[in-house]
Amino acid sequence: MKKRIFCFSVFFTFILISCNNDAKHDNHGHSQKTPKTLEDSLMKEIDDGHIVGMSKMAKLHKAQQHTQRILDSIAKLPVQVQKNIQTYVLKLNDALKDIEYADFAMDKWMTEFEMDSAKENIEQRIKYLTDEKMKVGKMKEAILSSLQKADSLLKEKF
Repeated sequence: MKKRIFCFSVFFTFILISCNNDAKHDNHGHSQKTPKTLEDSLMKEIDDGHIVGMSKMAKLHKAQQHTQRILDSIAKLPVQVQKNIQTYVLKLNDALKDIEYADFAMDKWMTEFEMDSAKENIEQRIKYLTDEKMKVGKMKEAILSSLQKADSLLKEKF
């Protein structure tokens, strides 16, 4: 009987602790704390943008490979056929450049981002995080727009 009461007490304590936790979780189990300061808000926005970008990287790489395969296949076609679809080839090359830039932008941002930058000086930290938020926004937009462009071109029939 004492074992049951002890187990029940441990279980009940665990439930109370879990229910009192002020952090919310998303569908993936990631903590979703409500930002309390400008610094927290900026970090959350940076993290959110980074997560969106990272979630699209596999799709970006597949689009890159698919676009390159189509360009390689077109290059093997007779010259007259290539001339007839020259506009499409130019669009594919443009999309491939956009994809490569988006991939580069993600790598560059991840390499250069310093999570603890200027922690000792809140004014400098806010400026740094504001700049990083803008960079992440541009990187995320580059990824999303290059995917949209590639998707529409890869579905195009000529």
